[in-house]
Amino acid sequence: MIDVIGVKRLGDYRLEIAFSDGTVGTRDFSELTSRTGEMVQPLKDPGYFARVFIDDGALTWPNGYDWDPIALHDEMKKAGLLRRVDADE
Repeated sequence: MIDVIGVKRLGDYRLEIAFSDGTVGTRDFSELTSRTGEMVQPLKDPGYFARVFIDDGALTWPNGYDWDPIALHDEMKKAGLLRRVDADE
């Protein structure tokens, strides 16, 4: 089981995400601006997108939209976006 354990807002639609397996990476979520749907619509506003928080190990927004942590980790790993972090970082 892999959970998101930390999130840092980097501006626009970029987030630095820390996972429970000791990896961290930066991902750009700007593709959300081209998606349709009632749940995605509020996330198109950068101010609303920045209201991201962690709930039960997943990136979550106030409207209940969340991002599966395992799928996110797998996608970021495949794209080469993850790196191991030392305990001192």
